[in-house]
Amino acid sequence: MNVGFIGFGNMAQAMADGWLRCEALRAEEIGACARDPQKLERNARVRGIRPLTDAEAVVRFADVVVVAVKPRQVEEVVGPVAELLRDKIVVSVAAGVLFDDYERMLPSGVRHLSTVPNTPVAVGEGIVVCERRHSLGEEGWRTVETLFSHLGLVIAVDTPLLGIAGTVCGCGPAFVALFIEALADAAVKHGLPRADAYRMCSQMVVGTGKLQLHTGQHPGAMKDAVSSPGGTTVRGVAELERKRFRGAVIDAVDAIENK
Repeated sequence: MNVGFIGFGNMAQAMADGWLRCEALRAEEIGACARDPQKLERNARVRGIRPLTDAEAVVRFADVVVVAVKPRQVEEVVGPVAELLRDKIVVSVAAGVLFDDYERMLPSGVRHLSTVPNTPVAVGEGIVVCERRHSLGEEGWRTVETLFSHLGLVIAVDTPLLGIAGTVCGCGPAFVALFIEALADAAVKHGLPRADAYRMCSQMVVGTGKLQLHTGQHPGAMKDAVSSPGGTTVRGVAELERKRFRGAVIDAVDAIENK
C-alpha cells in the first residue's frame, strides 16, 4: 500500500515517522509534496521517502491520500485533483474540515474520512480521533483503521464532539509537556541531574497512562492507591488542590473551546 501526503508539515512528518518506526510501511511506500520543494527534499531525504512534485503526482502514486495542509488551503489543493481521487481513500488531518466540507469539494462516491491525530503518533503512542461519519464503506474503514492503529489509539466520535476531542488530544501534549518540565524543574531544584529528571518524569507519565489504559481504573482510584494516610503523596496532592491544579486544566480547555 502506498500512502501519499499532500502537505508535509509537522503532523504529516510525525505520521510518516510513526509508520516507518513500526515498519508498517516501507520508505518507498510513502510519498509527499509540499509548497517548498527544497524543504520537502530535505525532510524526505532523511526518511528515505519519495519527494513528489505536486498534488497530482501524490494522487497518482498513492492508494491512501492524506490531506495535510492548513484548513484554508484544502479546497485549493483538492479541487484540481478531485476527479483523480475517485479510486483512492482520502484521509484529512486538516483541523475543522469535516465530512460535509469534503462532500461539497469532492465528486460523489469518493471515499473520505476526517481525522485529528496528535504528535505522539511519531512514536506509535498517539491518538487518531476520527469523525464517525465517513464515506469509506466497511472495507475502506478496516483498511484505514488497521493502518492508523500502528500510530496509536484510533477512536471514532460523532461530528459535534470532534472539536473537543481534538482539543484534548491535540493540545493536551503541550499541557503534559509543561507538567513534565515543571516536575523536572522541582527534581533539579532538589539535586537530580536535569537529563535524569526529564527521563524519569517522562517515563512516569508514560507508565501512568499505560497503567490506566490496561486496568481501566478511575484516575481518582489510581491517585488514592498511592496516597497513604498522613503520607507524602497526599501532602503534594493537597497542595495542588490548593493551587487549583484541576481547575486550571479545565480552564485551559475552556479557553480553547471558547476561542
